[in-house]
Amino acid sequence: MKKVRNVLMLVAAGALMASCSYTRPSMVTQNSIGSKVGKSSGTCYFHILCFGVDFGLQSAAKNGGINKIATVDYTNKNVLGIIITHETTVTGE
Repeated sequence: MKKVRNVLMLVAAGALMASCSYTRPSMVTQNSIGSKVGKSSGTCYFHILCFGVDFGLQSAAKNGGINKIATVDYTNKNVLGIIITHETTVTGE
């Protein structure tokens, strides 16, 4: 019985530390990729409390000093639906 309890505790601890992350390209234009990269991000807790929520396309371009956008990547990191981090990455000139 102790072994079963220990295995269940180990599985529960692993589940609590699990997270999910994905990156997807959202837009590609005919502009050259260039050497500039801009990023913007924000973090939300429980989908209600959000801080640094300016993770939009315009903010990322402004942060990188980009006038002509070539590519946009969107990254979402989720830890058990409690802590969600959004990040937008823009490349261009």
